[in-house]
Amino acid sequence: MTTTSATLPEQSDENEGGKDEGGMRVVKRDGTYERVDLERIVAAISRCARGLSRVDPTRVAVRTIGGLFDGASTRELDDLSIQVASSLMLEEPQYSKLAARLLAQRIGDDLQSEGITSFSRCVERGYEVGRYNARLKGFVEAHHEELDALIDRSRDAHFEYFGIKTLYDRYLQRHPESRRVMEAPQYFFLRIACALSEDMAQAEKLYALLSGLEYLPSSPTLFNAGTSFEQLSSCFLLDSPADELEAIYQRYTDIALLSKFSGGIGTAFHRVRSRGSLIKSTNGKSNGIVPWLKTLDASVSAVNQGGKRKGACCVYLEPWHADIEEFLELRDNTGDEAARTHNLNIANWIPDLFMRRVEADESWSLFDPKEVPELPDLYGEAFDRRYEQAEKEGLAVRELRARDLYGRMMRTLAQTGNGWMTFKDPSNRTCNQTAEEGARVHLSNLCTEIIEVSSAQETAVCNLGSINLARHTLKNAEGEVVVDYEKLAQTVRTAVVGLDRVIDLNYYPIPSTAASNDRWRPVGLGLMGLQDVFFQMKIPFDSPKARAISKRISEEIYFHALSTSADLAEAHGAHAAFKETRAARGQLQFDLWGVSPEEPARWEALRARIQKVGLRNSLLCAIAPTATIASIAGCYECIEPQVSNLFKRETLSGDFVQVNRYLVAELQELGLWDERMRARLKNSEGSVQSFEELPQQLRTVFRTAWELPMRSLIGMAAERGAFIDQSQSLNLFIESPTLGQLSSMYLYAWKCGLKTTYYLRSRPATRITKTTVEVPQREAIACSLENPEICEACQ
Repeated sequence: MTTTSATLPEQSDENEGGKDEGGMRVVKRDGTYERVDLERIVAAISRCARGLSRVDPTRVAVRTIGGLFDGASTRELDDLSIQVASSLMLEEPQYSKLAARLLAQRIGDDLQSEGITSFSRCVERGYEVGRYNARLKGFVEAHHEELDALIDRSRDAHFEYFGIKTLYDRYLQRHPESRRVMEAPQYFFLRIACALSEDMAQAEKLYALLSGLEYLPSSPTLFNAGTSFEQLSSCFLLDSPADELEAIYQRYTDIALLSKFSGGIGTAFHRVRSRGSLIKSTNGKSNGIVPWLKTLDASVSAVNQGGKRKGACCVYLEPWHADIEEFLELRDNTGDEAARTHNLNIANWIPDLFMRRVEADESWSLFDPKEVPELPDLYGEAFDRRYEQAEKEGLAVRELRARDLYGRMMRTLAQTGNGWMTFKDPSNRTCNQTAEEGARVHLSNLCTEIIEVSSAQETAVCNLGSINLARHTLKNAEGEVVVDYEKLAQTVRTAVVGLDRVIDLNYYPIPSTAASNDRWRPVGLGLMGLQDVFFQMKIPFDSPKARAISKRISEEIYFHALSTSADLAEAHGAHAAFKETRAARGQLQFDLWGVSPEEPARWEALRARIQKVGLRNSLLCAIAPTATIASIAGCYECIEPQVSNLFKRETLSGDFVQVNRYLVAELQELGLWDERMRARLKNSEGSVQSFEELPQQLRTVFRTAWELPMRSLIGMAAERGAFIDQSQSLNLFIESPTLGQLSSMYLYAWKCGLKTTYYLRSRPATRITKTTVEVPQREAIACSLENPEICEACQ
């Protein structure tokens, strides 16, 4: 914001406080000072406000001057103007853009004062202090002129404030000693593009996607690409440790090493013996899995992922394990603290047999894994036969009513949001990696979207990235907003090449991860901003048109991902285990669901090509939660409907209230966006359903997740699931859940063929407790399962 300067005079009484004749005195970064006045601050803010028709630079400047003190630094001036602009976001969403541009400008000024005036200089400085690796340095040195010319600072204008603030607080590389930022947002994007590319052409394509916020890799890749520790993978899946002391403690070490470098962990404890099991070596009795999980809980809490985020882990357990009831209590807020794990997430890995017995109101047997060691490696009919044989042999520790255990699962979900329902048989039946005997999916990951085989020798790994659908729309000849499928195809192809590259570059903390990734080469390309697309089209989230678009988007992504992987296989060879996969036999994901795709001729041609040349990647599609990268991209998360039209964003620097900018645009057009409307929106907790002056169609479009039928969300997930060869992080929303609602809802999800579900979101906690406790458990479940159409959540 500076225009003129003079040498800073020696301090004297007459220069302390007050204003000089030329205006307020502001100290510049180089130790000189300038006098600034309202007119010049307005001019500086106006440059950042170009194209923002509803922003008033004078208003921001007046408030900035009002909060500034004489002798403040230019940095304080910049920070105050950013703060003022961001404080106006609720009133007018365009102020979010202004605040973002002001922050981008300030970051640029800071870097210039550090002598970082180009991308190549940024990489050179980062290498000098040990942040960047030699491969990145070499690539940049070889192409420095092209790369420096590629930087397009105008793309900072794509950011919303919360997006660039998230980058600044958590992602931009900092000097290891001073902790000052060493890269601008555009340097950040180009650094990642260069790190993941083998040539300039690929780097240019990838930079265009990243800087345009059209596609973003997952957080570990954003954190670490091109750095001295390139752990770029998102998720790790560790099979249950063997029922041995050494194996369990080795698992703690593995999880700590994986978590240290930003990996989200999924692990299982199917094979570890249950409470009361005889320990032959000591003639004592086992304490079961809970003490082991308590130790794991402390270990996960202790590992901080490079200061960027806490370690995170989810533990999976099959419901035949004799410790299942204690397992379901791990996240309870009451009871024995020695049997509680507040840092671990928990998930149920449920075979079809259990769900059938719940539906039929039959008994269920619990076993000590030591007596039935085969069960974790069986699914489908083979599992059913062995389970029923074990019952006949009298191996069960005890029996209980299947609906009673199912009810306990529902209660855990209602009270904690945890205890996720994930389904063993669909996950194995529809996984491309499980065609051969012995290859089994034993669990999902931390966020339930990864479905990959694991074993004692192979720790499954996945590399994630997500396409921002909000930036893949256009207006057709009739002026209607439509999905730009041609652009989507191009984005998929560039993204898959980048994700595949991660496999070869990745730092593998433990040997079993390298073994798995080299053999299977799985990736997980997902999406975000689906809600944005529906808002842009002005259609309800659960409308037939929205459902058709959702399905087609996933079909297009899967088609072009497979095509690109076949291209890579033709160029570099298929992945090592290709001949063992279902794709090698001509089976694609939709075949396993019994679904016919659109334009079957193109699919038949692709199927034949895959059988001829193979695939470079055994798995290609997974929809992750995208909580953080969606914030950076300025879109709604993954496949989720909006939770509220008014919401709070939290950053390291404070909380910011934001409003649905699509709704605001509609209200402004109707002349209804004023202080009174903002107050009403706050009082209604972000819902517009009671606003009679709004047209009904508008109220339907702007419903929140709490106001949508969960049956539609589950149905949409099943429709797109036929084109997702891994899975999807599917949150479900019920404001005040009852056991009857939940039991019916998850039964419906299982019947639809879903592989996994994620959190149950509910509010408020006090109402959850009341509604779940008041309804008798058996009566509620029986009612809902025998009359599934009454489920309020699924109407």
